[in-house]
Amino acid sequence: MTEERQRRPETPAEAEGTTGLFTALGKMLKLLRERKGLTQKEFGLLVGCGPDAVSAMERGVRVPRPELLEKADEILDAGGLLKQAIPEVKEAMKRARTRHPEWYRGYAVLESQAVELHHYCNHAVHGLLQTEDHARAVFAKGRPFLSEETIEKRVADRLTRQQVFEQWPPPAVSYVLEEVVLDQPIGGRRVHADQLRRLLRVGSMRNVEIQIMPTEVEEHPNLGSAFNLLTPKGHQQVAYTEAQGYPRLITDPEEVREIADRYGIMRAMALPPKESGELIEKKLEEL
Repeated sequence: MTEERQRRPETPAEAEGTTGLFTALGKMLKLLRERKGLTQKEFGLLVGCGPDAVSAMERGVRVPRPELLEKADEILDAGGLLKQAIPEVKEAMKRARTRHPEWYRGYAVLESQAVELHHYCNHAVHGLLQTEDHARAVFAKGRPFLSEETIEKRVADRLTRQQVFEQWPPPAVSYVLEEVVLDQPIGGRRVHADQLRRLLRVGSMRNVEIQIMPTEVEEHPNLGSAFNLLTPKGHQQVAYTEAQGYPRLITDPEEVREIADRYGIMRAMALPPKESGELIEKKLEEL
């Protein structure tokens, strides 16, 4: 999905202020972590996120959530320094949400509040699953070409959306990925290997199931576009599709039911999560 493409541009003051805040926070996190003698992986285990997320936060390209700053302040003996930044982080996150265009804003809110998220990916790794380098390769090679500043901003936005995995209670999340998604080395072999490893990491989370649809299947219930299905807390399930930059949020119950029916059939046809993980590992070994 490419929903980041159509956001309105920030004013220079908004962009500079937000970027400066996250860059400064990242530098403080890194300094305090290293002073404590923790690796990124060790620190991530303590605060509940992966080493790639820690790296992104320390470089200022991912927003550290308020609850993470609370934990980090105590773990790193920051003496309240990190907690002091929480009000500014909340305000910056609020401003970031309003950057979504009107057509996407409603979906963005639904996604952040969803208790269930289901995704079908027919040719690309879903944005919530992408590594930083994979996302950068996607934006850098797209047409029309984007400026370096725009690419970095969109990478940061995409990584920020991935914080849905860190919510508590966590949403139930599932993916059906076509096998071809595992075979296309976007960004080169190193980037692709890291991307496959991320699929394994996310797939090992207890609230996430990743299934692979083998290319050799002879029948397929959905040869159309990729789609998302989500169920916001207290609301009916909705669907979201996008093709060539044209998005569509589907709320009609009958249309949503039809898409959900196709998704259910695909999950039954795809490899189970355990076998899917083994296939991803095999692809990784073959690189």
